[in-house]
Amino acid sequence: MSEKSLKDYQDKRDFNQTREPMDNKNASYDQPIFVIQKHDAQNLHYDFRIQSKGVLKSWAIPKGPSTDPSIKRLAIETEDHPLDYADFEGVIPEGNYGGGKVIIWDKGPYENHSNKNGNSLSVDQAYDKGHLSIWLKGEKLVGGYELVHMHDDQWLFIKSDDSEADARRKPTHTEPESVVSGKEVKDL
Repeated sequence: MSEKSLKDYQDKRDFNQTREPMDNKNASYDQPIFVIQKHDAQNLHYDFRIQSKGVLKSWAIPKGPSTDPSIKRLAIETEDHPLDYADFEGVIPEGNYGGGKVIIWDKGPYENHSNKNGNSLSVDQAYDKGHLSIWLKGEKLVGGYELVHMHDDQWLFIKSDDSEADARRKPTHTEPESVVSGKEVKDL
């Protein structure tokens, strides 16, 4: 798979109509970050994004992330987003690509734990091989997660069986608010 550019992202948007960031103007992080945005567009879903090579690699997770290692969630790869998108919360006007309400459901740094045969892999190498292992340090999600490529744009998003796993916890149901504004999607 080849690296997608921000051109795909920019071509899908009319920046005269949406407040979404056009490119990377303000983003600067000491550590790689992840963000999960709860997005109420045609269907409610969660957009999972991780920083890699100056962009946010992105996947839409229709049912949202789980803290139960026995649950495998479908993650549909989407276009790369600018790093500034990690701070986007608001309403994308109807009629525009992704039109709907967006909150920052979770955010924080992450560590890359990807390896093959005991050798460490960069995020990009792991992405190219179709298996990312990352450790999230969010406000809602903490611990190991795997992204496993199945075919085309379809991946699986799976909670690792580690000390942070909790099959009883349902954060998408019990923690609906933004970690930035405290608002729920319905409040926008």
